[in-house]
Amino acid sequence: MNINKLFLLLCIGAISFSCKEVKKSDSEVTEAEAEMSTSMKNEAKDTEITITPIEHATAVLEWNNEVIYIDPTGGAATFEGQKNATLILITDIHGDHLNIETLKELEITNATFVVPQAVAEELPEYAEQLVILDNGSSKELNGITIEAIAMYNLRSEALKFHNKGRGNGYVITIGDQRIYFSGDTEDIPEMRSLKNIDKAFVCMNLPYTMTVESAAEAVLDFKPKQVYPYHYRGNPDVSDVAKFKQLVDAGNQDIEVVQLDWYPNDEY
Repeated sequence: MNINKLFLLLCIGAISFSCKEVKKSDSEVTEAEAEMSTSMKNEAKDTEITITPIEHATAVLEWNNEVIYIDPTGGAATFEGQKNATLILITDIHGDHLNIETLKELEITNATFVVPQAVAEELPEYAEQLVILDNGSSKELNGITIEAIAMYNLRSEALKFHNKGRGNGYVITIGDQRIYFSGDTEDIPEMRSLKNIDKAFVCMNLPYTMTVESAAEAVLDFKPKQVYPYHYRGNPDVSDVAKFKQLVDAGNQDIEVVQLDWYPNDEY
């Protein structure tokens, strides 16, 4: 065999070996991509948000290692089976939102409170745990963004219940979800101008907040993907949540009305 033929055979062999290595590398990349895809799916499962209604205005949100108590009331027994709070959001000074006896019964030494100034003044013993937000301000805590939204009355006969600037509604951004808790309010401009809300928890009880008609009109304005009527026990009547659903469905069938059990001990 002459030198030229030997050189040609060596070149062909080198090319063949290189192709095999490329194919092997492609296989390794495919396996890595598969592992990454599985990891991303697992991560997506980890970021699922669980929302548990407790009673009236009280709820628990759970996401990854974060546990958010909204207006914790009802005593420690009400939270039996729930994980300890890492964040506590309180909307107002009234007893169905701020209940100091309940706070004393819960294990909340490691929790951060988000509150308006009026609530902070009622909680001097928790001063080091408080983050105070005024209407329109926001704060990121533990990877969660919390925006304070105004909540107040509009009807002249209800102005004595909630004046503007005292309490907070909240928009909570968790991952790609924006969740709104109205607190005690009427269909105020600040609610109607909300954008990109995935889940809206909207109050409707007389004489303290608003009618189901006003609540429905506001929801049809800001168009959340889902709306959860809550805080609907009034004095003396309970608001007609079925009528609220009818009004929202008639106005925009793309908005899903979700009814949770906010009064487990009552026949509502």
